Amino acid sequence: MEKSTTLNLRINPTLKKEAESVLSRLGIPMSVAVDMFLNQVVLSGGIPFSVSLPKAPASVDAAKMTEADIHAKILKGYDSYKEGRTQDAANAFSQFRESHF
Repeated sequence: MEKSTTLNLRINPTLKKEAESVLSRLGIPMSVAVDMFLNQVVLSGGIPFSVSLPKAPASVDAAKMTEADIHAKILKGYDSYKEGRTQDAANAFSQFRESHF
């Protein structure tokens, strides 16, 4: 099929850069990836992947906890803080990235 239409999109620049990096390693230009996606939309009659919110484990899903459960978790966290068993978020995320990426 001949390509004759231009598609202009506004997306997050960081997301674009990261996607281009992945696609580059795969040898796929961004325009081809978008074309592949749109072809799959047509073939499947919808979004070609599940679009849903991730399911949180019951142990951290406040919607599934009683008020007493939530209170107990807050107290447990506060006790950890008082005993110095905490770390700042920047350090925690840094360690997570190092071990998962």
